[in-house]
This record gives sequence, structure tokens and C-alpha cells, in this order.
Amino acid sequence: MAKNKVKIDDIIIGDDYLVFIGGPCVIENEKMILQTADGIKQICKRLNIPFIFKSSYDKANRTSIKSYRGPGLKRGLEILKKVKRELKIKLLIDVHCRTEVKPVSEITDIIQIPAFLCRQTDLLITAAKTGKPVNVKKGQFLSPESVFNIFEKLKAGGCKQMMITERGTTFGYGRLVVDMAGIPIMKKFGYPVVFDATHSAQMPSVGTKHTLGQREVIPSLVYAGIAAGADALYMEVHPKPSKAKSDKETQWYLDKLEPLLEKAKKIFETVRR
Repeated sequence: MAKNKVKIDDIIIGDDYLVFIGGPCVIENEKMILQTADGIKQICKRLNIPFIFKSSYDKANRTSIKSYRGPGLKRGLEILKKVKRELKIKLLIDVHCRTEVKPVSEITDIIQIPAFLCRQTDLLITAAKTGKPVNVKKGQFLSPESVFNIFEKLKAGGCKQMMITERGTTFGYGRLVVDMAGIPIMKKFGYPVVFDATHSAQMPSVGTKHTLGQREVIPSLVYAGIAAGADALYMEVHPKPSKAKSDKETQWYLDKLEPLLEKAKKIFETVRR
């Protein structure tokens, strides 16, 4: 268990049970988001796994200028607010600049800092000052030991609840690898460590207009990450990944999520015992 847990009402990240964070990469339309959020909620309810929903109103770091980014801040937050209100689900929402932090903090339960922005001091401090829990995606360029500086920046902004997410490390130009030893190394700092299995399966684009990926390795990454000691599992989930407008090669199938989570939970419980 983590020394410093993240508590959102009755959900505790870093305790002796697995928490699932998941949802579509980006908001495509209101109907799909509501249906997917409810679908994941029902799966997690059957498995008795606490659930936090995530989806982005804007993907500001897409590969191509022509890539779909999302509905934008105003409409995106309207949809996410509806998810929270109608489905009674906790939210994790990512921000890309300081001006987005305040409106997002009024809706979300956890503020997320994207991997490419994990060293942006002013953004981290602005997020920390909201008083909300903050999740930082570990940059693909960072060592496990260097996340210490991320925690120090958040603490400087007054953040009391924080966590770090492993999402793979750049290996050459065309793929990511996961250093599973990094999970226990990062846990030594005393904060919860989340494992993002779907982004870890990416193959960053080389001469293409979108990010490639290896969806078939996602289950193995899930099981390994949980066995290595991750406190929560993070996955992008879509009802029809091949039709997704973002990360279509690494989002996981909604209709295949339940058996994967069921096995992940068993591994988590075995490791914690």
C-alpha cells in the first residue's frame, strides 16, 4: 500500500484493492461517451472494482494537424459533467495549459497532466493549487528515479494528494517499452503508482500520420504491471476501437474488458496477500 493515498470520497487509490481508470481516448460524441461510461461502470460493479472515468475534451498533442482533437473545452466539459451527474461516476480529466485548469477543476475529481507536459513547472503548480488530487503521466523520456522532482513541484504548489502513471519509455524511434522494475522504484517515494497499459502498447509514428500500436500485447502488459505492484490500472476503452478517432490501434474493446479486469483483480489480490 502507498504511504500517501489518494482519496476521492469512498475510493482510495493506494489501498489494498485495485482501482480502474478508463474510458475512450477522446470525446467523439455525447451518446457514445455516456454509453461507454455506463458500460464500464456496470462491468466494474459486477467485479466490485472502483471506477473512475476518463476521456479528453481536446487531444492537443496529436500526430497530424489533420487529426481529430475533440469537441473542445466548453462542449467537452458539458458532456463530462453530464456523465458525472447522470451516472454518478468520478472523473479524471487532463489539462494542457494553465488557463484550462480552473474550469476543469470545477468538474473533475482528479486533474491529469499529460506525459509530454510532466516537467512543465507552472502547469504542475497551477494544478496543485486547486486542491484537487493530481495524476501525472510519466514522460516517455524520464527515468523512474526522476519522478521525485515531479512530486517536489506538486508539493511546492500545495498538493496533498498526487500519483504518477507509468505509460512506457521511448525505445529508439518506433516503439515504447515498459520497465516493470520502475513501478516498485517509483513506489518508494510513497505515492500511488498507476499503470497505463494501453498507451504502453503504442508505437509512436515514424513517417506516418497517426500513432501505431500493438493491441495484442495489452493483456500481458496489464498482468505484468499489476504483478509489479501498480495500485491502479489505467486503460483507454472504446466500443469499436477500429473506428475510433484517436489511438484506434491501442484502445481496448469494451466487450472484452470484463474478463481482462477479472484476471487483473485476481493477480492484484494474490500479490497483495
